[in-house]
Amino acid sequence: MGIYPLILVNSSNDDTSEYEKKTILTIYAQYRDIPALKENMAERKARRYFTREKGQNMTQNNLPTGSRSTVRKSKKRHRVLRYTLLILAILIIGGVGGGAYELHKLNPKNHFTHLKVIGSPSVAKYKEKAGVFNVLLIGSDARKGNSASHTDSMVLIHANMNNHTYNMLSIPRDTRVYMSGYGYTKLTSVQYISQVNHGTRQGIIDAVKSISHLTGVPINYYAETNYWGLQDMVDAIGGIDMNLPFNVTLTHPWYSENKGKTFTAGTHSLNGKMVTELVHERYSLPGTDYGRQQLQQAALIGIAKKMVQPANITKLPALSGSVSKFLVATNMSKEDMVSIGLGAKNDFHPEQQIKYRQVKGRGATMYDDILKANNSQIVLDPAELKDTIKKYFTN
Repeated sequence: MGIYPLILVNSSNDDTSEYEKKTILTIYAQYRDIPALKENMAERKARRYFTREKGQNMTQNNLPTGSRSTVRKSKKRHRVLRYTLLILAILIIGGVGGGAYELHKLNPKNHFTHLKVIGSPSVAKYKEKAGVFNVLLIGSDARKGNSASHTDSMVLIHANMNNHTYNMLSIPRDTRVYMSGYGYTKLTSVQYISQVNHGTRQGIIDAVKSISHLTGVPINYYAETNYWGLQDMVDAIGGIDMNLPFNVTLTHPWYSENKGKTFTAGTHSLNGKMVTELVHERYSLPGTDYGRQQLQQAALIGIAKKMVQPANITKLPALSGSVSKFLVATNMSKEDMVSIGLGAKNDFHPEQQIKYRQVKGRGATMYDDILKANNSQIVLDPAELKDTIKKYFTN
């Protein structure tokens, strides 16, 4: 299991309770490969050797010259790492006993089984394999105090926790979709119209159903964020590196002072404000909505890469406690999120495992059944959509 937990739970002056020790060891078994937990191994081995071979106790009074400050730092790191592990334990176990049993249940292969489906009856009977699920990420213009909002972006993700692949399909906001009870309209209108008439939650459900009807994919989860949620999330993890595939000029930013700013192709270190400005841009991009999809992918990869850095492990409690700050709405439980984290922690390489799929469409002026008038819509190529879904979004 390694030297660190043994030192941790056997320390004579350690005030950790027996339950905490047991839980820490359980969690350590899951997180022992995190680089932050491997620090100072050589130092600890040297201390063991010095005590065993020289017959001396490593106290502050008989340390070799220059070692006292090292031990003080080591003790401080002990406390930090101990509390980090304990916080992880609290997050995962949630205060319930039987840590090993809880971890067994949270294993994605055990947790993501017999999932409920949000969608039309035609897909409700479809069952994914254990450890596999579909989630719809929704970016909206939701503002505090408003009960209705338009969807600005939709990203369908097919997550296979068994082989660690995450296929992603971004669907343009102006895509022509069917809305039950109304007829055909733009995707961006579905949530707004339903929320105005049936309430906030039902509007999200109807937007999910429209995507499920369009793609034929059974959707299990949804998570909606807005401008401020995305900005706060990126800032909470210390900003991200975002690799832009092309030059981007901000033509309709959220903040007027950013209008006209240009970012060249390549990697940029960005805070939450600028990340959100970039993924909101459309008009200066090649392919407009399709260019925006590529920026969304770059942002998601940047966030994923930053989240798995050891430095952000200690931020998990704050992030977990701030989910409501980052997300407008979701049907994912804390256990769902922790299970995803456990499944990804040992083998998560965003740039290799997150696969971006794109389905082309054509712009057309068509009748909108909600507006009772013609407007500009995007019609996705049905054959290409069917082929993409069959290859990457089903069993």
